[in-house]
Amino acid sequence: MIDPSLQLLILKLRLIVFDFDGVFTDNSVYVSQDGVEMVRCWRSDGLGLRLLDEVGVRYMVISTEANPVVTLRCKKLKIRCVQGCEDKVSALEQLLKTENISWEQTGYLGNDINDKGCLERVTLPMVVQDAYDAVIPLGKLRTTARGGYGAVREVCDLVHKVKMERPQ
Repeated sequence: MIDPSLQLLILKLRLIVFDFDGVFTDNSVYVSQDGVEMVRCWRSDGLGLRLLDEVGVRYMVISTEANPVVTLRCKKLKIRCVQGCEDKVSALEQLLKTENISWEQTGYLGNDINDKGCLERVTLPMVVQDAYDAVIPLGKLRTTARGGYGAVREVCDLVHKVKMERPQ
């Protein structure tokens, strides 16, 4: 059973923004002896994003770190991505203006203190199960899955379910 107040927030959504490290990944990084970085991602997150396509909810990644791994994963999943972003709030604010989307139509899934500003501004702030203590109270939704273990898919499934049951 989904809380009715949460349903109303989900019905407003036109955009969901995801952090990458700790959300699409388990917040680990593998570094080879040659300095090449690798991360592990949850494969079904990509199928979840297609569910957002079905209900007309756009999505993007905003990442503090600039990393070729993020670029490649986002390209494969067909996700708009902003990287090397020191000020996520300003980057998101600019995007919202460009796309004519309001903060009230936006959700954000994060896991750490660099997500705090966005979590405080959007209508539906969400955190992964293993988010850092400092941001957990900001979430109106906390996933049951940890980052990198299906948290993105869980959010996509929920939004799809609510939007399909009660279309705007």
